[in-house]
Amino acid sequence: MCFSATASFTAGVALLVVGTVTIRRAGKSAGLPFAAIPLLFGTQQILEGALWLTFPAEAPLWNMVLTYVYSFFSHVLWPVYVPIAVLLIEPTPWRRKVLAAIAVAGAAIGLYLLYFLIRLPLVAQVTGRHIAYLSPHFYAVEAMTLYLLGTCLSSLFSSHRSVRWFGVAAFLSFIAAYAFYAAWFISVWCFFAAVLSCIVLLHFPGRGRPLAKGPGRGIQEMSAAS
Repeated sequence: MCFSATASFTAGVALLVVGTVTIRRAGKSAGLPFAAIPLLFGTQQILEGALWLTFPAEAPLWNMVLTYVYSFFSHVLWPVYVPIAVLLIEPTPWRRKVLAAIAVAGAAIGLYLLYFLIRLPLVAQVTGRHIAYLSPHFYAVEAMTLYLLGTCLSSLFSSHRSVRWFGVAAFLSFIAAYAFYAAWFISVWCFFAAVLSCIVLLHFPGRGRPLAKGPGRGIQEMSAAS
């Protein structure tokens, strides 16, 4: 598999389209942050596509700027954002408590990684036809565990089946990226997770507000669609 500016831009544009659809379907509901996940991933992929272009152009300033902005998405945003987005659409009290605790852990690891992004130099380089982000602090066992808790495992505590599918897909993509692309793990996992974020669309099957739990017919409709 070979990744490139074309692959990143193509995935980015496709996800912007999907994200626009999910946001329109979510409307002004509490599901809006969850609906925005494909749009955010699309933005991240377009940033990496632009980063690809800085290597042959030998544009060190733009390379540094795009590396840090992309890494803000990959390191800081996702472990904070995902559990909060899942929490906002969760109706079950005990699950909300678990998700709130995970959101706190996600915020903690996000701040920890933000500190290192600011404190230590971060370098992106092309090796083996992939972009490698030299970010050793990310691979500490404790940091990786909390990061996975926020980005993947939080979705598994949702009462919505479609949200759990998103969490399972994100976790399986983590395993695949780490097993086969360890040297380029950050870039490859983000690419896989970005493409798989189209699963979010399943939570918003039609126009208007996303399906939610409720008495009678509402529960049956949610079960059938999720």
